[in-house]
Amino acid sequence: MEEKVSELLENILGLLGMEGSFEVEEKDDAVFVAIDTEEPGKLIGKNGETLAALQLIMNMAISRQMGDQESKRVVVDVSDWRRSKEEDLAHKARGWAEEVLSSKEEMELLPMPAWQRRIVHMTIEQTPGVVSESVGEGLDRHLVIKIDESNKA
Repeated sequence: MEEKVSELLENILGLLGMEGSFEVEEKDDAVFVAIDTEEPGKLIGKNGETLAALQLIMNMAISRQMGDQESKRVVVDVSDWRRSKEEDLAHKARGWAEEVLSSKEEMELLPMPAWQRRIVHMTIEQTPGVVSESVGEGLDRHLVIKIDESNKA
């Protein structure tokens, strides 16, 4: 699968006329792609929209290429943008959880892409006393963080 991802990414970067290098690493849960380029903004886009589109295209193409074989999720990062965004979101989520625990009131977050909601969910899951859930549809899909009522007697 690493080979297929590398070949696809070379083609995409070539079509975009982008110079740079990349590393592809296959792990148990996904194939991780780290791209370094002189112009990361072109691949990241506003709020990571271009990066999300690139990742979606790669996942769809790899899934089609793999056919009946089981394919793994492809996660793309450009110049460590995604990693730093994930760390920032996890930090913010811990703060939001503390705020909900102290105020005892639920907190509704602004809409965010699925991969960002996933980071917040995973962080909240590790925080005792609070839970998170996704509500809404499409571009309005957002998270609500609230007190975990399931542990109360």
